[in-house]
Amino acid sequence: MKIGRKVILYTVLVALAVTTVAPLVWMVFTSLHPPLSQVPTPERLFRPRRWAFENYRSVLTYAQLPVARFAINSVVVTAAAVLFQLAICSAAAYGFARMQFRGRDALFAVFMLTMMIPATVMIVPLFLTVHKMGLLNTYLGLILPYPYLSTAFGTFLLRQFFISLPRSLDEAARLDGASEFQIFWHIVLPASKPALATLAAFGFIWCWTEFYWPMLATTTTDMRTLEVGLSIFKDAYGGQNWPLQMTAAVIVMAPALIFFLLLQRYFVKGVVLSGVKG
Repeated sequence: MKIGRKVILYTVLVALAVTTVAPLVWMVFTSLHPPLSQVPTPERLFRPRRWAFENYRSVLTYAQLPVARFAINSVVVTAAAVLFQLAICSAAAYGFARMQFRGRDALFAVFMLTMMIPATVMIVPLFLTVHKMGLLNTYLGLILPYPYLSTAFGTFLLRQFFISLPRSLDEAARLDGASEFQIFWHIVLPASKPALATLAAFGFIWCWTEFYWPMLATTTTDMRTLEVGLSIFKDAYGGQNWPLQMTAAVIVMAPALIFFLLLQRYFVKGVVLSGVKG
C-alpha cells in the first residue's frame, strides 16, 4: 500500500516538474534556432537546421538597442534595491523581535496590515512623489520605491527568524558591555544568514523582473532596465522572429535563475526556520 502511494506521489511530482521545466526548455532551445525560423515543432525543437549560438551575440550587440546599458542598469538598480531592503527590513525586524517598548505588538500588527494593500495601488502616489522630488529617469528614482513596496513582507520574514534565535546570546553580549547596535551587527545578523539570503533572493528576483515601475519611472532609452528595454525587441526584429525573441527572454531570465540556484540552500532553510516561532 505504501509503495503504491509513493508511486502515485512521485508520478504527480514528476508530472509537475515536467510541466514547469518544459516551457523553459522550449525557450532555451528555440533561442538556438537560426533567426527568422518558424516556431519549432516538438520533433524539430532539438534538431534545428543548425545551432545558432550567435543569436546571443546579435542580441547583446544590437545597434538600435543598448542591451549592455540595459544590463548595467538592471544590475545597479537590483543590487542597490536589495541592499537597501536588507538594511531597512533587518533594522525594523530587530526592533520588533528583540527590543521591548510600549505598543510594540500593536504597531507590528498595524505594520503587517499594509501587506493587504496591493502594490499597484501605491504606484500613483509613488510616481507623484518621485516626480516632485525630481528623481524621474534617475537611478534613485528607480531604486527607492522597491524596498518601500515590499518592506512589510521582508520585516515579517526576518522578525520570525530573529525570534527563533536564543535570547541568551543577547544577554551574554550585554554582560560583556556590547551596545544594542553591536548585538544587532555582530550577533543577530551573522546568525541570520539563511533568512537574509532568502529575503535577498526574493528581492533580487522581484526587482530584476519588475516591468511596471521601470517603465513609468524612465523616459529615455539609456535608463531602461533589461526587462523594459528588451520588451521592445519584438518590434525591433519583427513579430515572427521567435529565435531572437526567445534569446532576449533567456538573457533576462538567466541571472535571476542563477542567483536563485546559488542561494537555494539558504532559501529553503530560511523559509522553514522563519516559521518556527512567532
